[in-house]
Parts: sequence; C-alpha cells; structure tokens
Amino acid sequence: MVSLSALRAEDPASFEVGALTFQRPAAWQWIPVSSPMRKAELKIPGGGNQSCDITFFYFGNGQGGDVDANTQRWLHQFESAPGAEKIEKQEAGGAKLTFVSTEGTYHSGMPGGPTTAVPGQALLGVILENPAGNVFVKMTGPSALVKGSRAAFIDFVKAAAAAKK
Repeated sequence: MVSLSALRAEDPASFEVGALTFQRPAAWQWIPVSSPMRKAELKIPGGGNQSCDITFFYFGNGQGGDVDANTQRWLHQFESAPGAEKIEKQEAGGAKLTFVSTEGTYHSGMPGGPTTAVPGQALLGVILENPAGNVFVKMTGPSALVKGSRAAFIDFVKAAAAAKK
C-alpha cells in the first residue's frame, strides 16, 4: 500500500501555466487535470471533507476572452448578496492582475451545460495579464475556507506574476 505522503512527495513543487511558473505550497495538493481546458488543478484541504479547488486555464496569446468578459462570467456563476461582488486591479512585478471575489450560491458545472447549485460557497479568482497570453486562476469552495486561504492565494499568484523567466 502506498501512503498519501509518498504520493504527495512526487507531486510537482513548481509547475508552468503559459509563461508563468507557480510554486505550489506544500499543504496544497496536486490534483490530476480533469478537463483538457484546464492546465493544472490544486486542492486546499480544510476541516473534515471540505476543500477549495483551484483551477488554472491558459488558452494562448489573444485567446480565452478579455478580462472584463471573464470576470463577468465568473461572477454570473454565483447568486451573490448585494455588495458581495468585488473586482480589484493590482500589479505585481509590472504584471497586471485582476482579482475577482464573491460569495453565495455557486452554480458549478461546464459553461452552457447543466449546473448544480451549491450554497455557502465563495470565489477568489485572478486574471494575470501576460504578453504570451492571459492566465486564469480560480479558487472556489466553502466561504470560510476561501476567506481563510485568501492571503496565501494572493501571495501565491503574485509570486508567479513577479517571477521572471
């Protein structure tokens, strides 16, 4: 029998999405990619069987839609309370980042397909603008866990944006 710690030891400590290199925090679990659209997937374990999912998308230079269209698409996946939706522009290492957050009932599923309503969820996503093509990173999960992981998530994406290849 292979232990979970042995499997996790083989997970990549760093990985590339587009022109960016991300350094995976040791406590965040590497998940095999579940869709050809996704370039990487991570899971942040929480208490009990709760966890946050982090998905990474990269479609190439000029592909995947603009920043505003993607922020609105992400926000429309939620039934949010008034004032819960936030869009914040920042910079890291000269790169432009657009953070998107909300909480409420998440409608999970593929765009245009059937969805499942999951109450008590939150979103923290970021679009990292890059000349080689934007990188989209989206964290969803139970509201308390997403909020508790916010600082680590922001540090994680800013480090990738600021790193020079």
